[in-house]
Amino acid sequence: MTTFRPRLWVPGDWSAFFGFGTNILVNLLTLTALLRFVVKVPDEIVFGRILPATGLMLCLSTLYYAWLAYRLALKTGRSDVCALPSGISVPHMFIVTFVIMLPIAASTGDPIKGWEAGLTWVFVQSFVLMVGGFCGSFIRRITPRAALLGTLAGVSITFISMAPALQMFMTPVIGITCFAIILLSWFGGIRYGGVPAGLVAIAAGTLIAWGSTAVGLNFGDMTVKSLTDSVTNFGFHVPMPAFNYVFSGFDFLGVILITAIPFGIYDLVEAIDNVESAAVAGDSFPTTRVLTADGIVSLIGALMGNPFINAVYIGHPGWKAMGGRIGYSAATGIMVILLCWFGTISVMLALIPSVAILPILLYIGMLIGSQAFQETPRSHAPAIVLSLVPHLANWGLTQINNALAAAGTVVGALSAAQMGELVGRMRTQGVLYDGLRVLGGGSILGGLILGAIAVLVIDRNFAKAAGFALAGAVLTFFGFMHGEQIGIGQTPTVAASYLVIAGIFTACHLFALQPRTSTEPSHLGEAEVQVA
Repeated sequence: MTTFRPRLWVPGDWSAFFGFGTNILVNLLTLTALLRFVVKVPDEIVFGRILPATGLMLCLSTLYYAWLAYRLALKTGRSDVCALPSGISVPHMFIVTFVIMLPIAASTGDPIKGWEAGLTWVFVQSFVLMVGGFCGSFIRRITPRAALLGTLAGVSITFISMAPALQMFMTPVIGITCFAIILLSWFGGIRYGGVPAGLVAIAAGTLIAWGSTAVGLNFGDMTVKSLTDSVTNFGFHVPMPAFNYVFSGFDFLGVILITAIPFGIYDLVEAIDNVESAAVAGDSFPTTRVLTADGIVSLIGALMGNPFINAVYIGHPGWKAMGGRIGYSAATGIMVILLCWFGTISVMLALIPSVAILPILLYIGMLIGSQAFQETPRSHAPAIVLSLVPHLANWGLTQINNALAAAGTVVGALSAAQMGELVGRMRTQGVLYDGLRVLGGGSILGGLILGAIAVLVIDRNFAKAAGFALAGAVLTFFGFMHGEQIGIGQTPTVAASYLVIAGIFTACHLFALQPRTSTEPSHLGEAEVQVA
């Protein structure tokens, strides 16, 4: 009798480690820049308190998911189990910065107050995740796979892929070159003498950036001065309890709850989507454990000074296809500790052009977007496209709001009359701002509900479609989707519309006849339904 023991490290873990590790590195570099240059948090807090706490949280998360993968491999006797990727939630990184920390820092004149509010925001969200963990399995069971993967594809196309793609083409000499290196290896099968493609791409991008600086072209904006200045942040810093800062943030609880609860639900649904994505790739992890782990790890991070929520990442199938198994996740956690506790992030920020790393994110977005179509029935493709639409609306709305802010017009500061006039002028130019705002509000839930309804209509499960339409009405009425904030009657006409179609679906369930056979080709090859 042989006893199977999963291998902790396989050759494919190198590729996944460099790919996933650079993904984590990009996020660390981004959040460091946001804290220092947007919120204006002092460097001694960023490098002495926040980053050490962030490193601890990420290390705990990646080690836990490596252990969970080891347990699954041991239980199933399989050697191809891949750990779930996890890290800082990218959408939330920007939300907590621009919606919570920056406004509070600006209104109080104290960036420390902004940091405290961010800690409280994560504190509240952690409990939403932990409580939601106990209903996550039920949500996953009743929701069609095409809806789960479709709304996930919407996130991957808009908020994961678009920004990296745009930045790549803003610095094409580095961005497109690095993307080609990754594309050739991870899709084309080209090998670079055993060196991981992610590392080759980063090395090539860094070489091009510094070479261009030497001849005065400055691709990537790298300078020797910024590199030498970055060394001043070297030093060993361990995370320290930040309980007093967390509870000081409760002074702003009213502002925090408006976004903390709906985005906690967003995290819940996104984690369920990502667990489903891993299951499609062959690795079925327990939903409750994943959600509660995210909540507990995020809570520990917040109590130690980290204002960013932890989340299971999009991309498990990508790292698995790359050869990643268990070791890549654990190795990333160890790498993060070294980067965050020794002040290395500052040097990395000045040494590596971010555009050399961004093609990896575009690759992940491509893989997840395609998975929604590849791993679901062909007849459900229209439902997946419908799931994408709210995310496209939300992305467009974000671009418009950011453009207005850059021009000196902050939408949130306008009066009702000023906003009405602005929206009217936009409408004359073909920009349907109100439509983007309603359709894109709570996009991950909106995409899931709309996608589920479409799947169930395609499958003629009208009773279940009515149930999802009813859920859409309730979520909309209270502002969790198709709205900008939680409240009662946020978009009542949309909520009423969901109630109407729930009634229509119920009538179809009760009175629709059996599908009739037709000699005429029907849409997508499906037979029609007659209503008595």
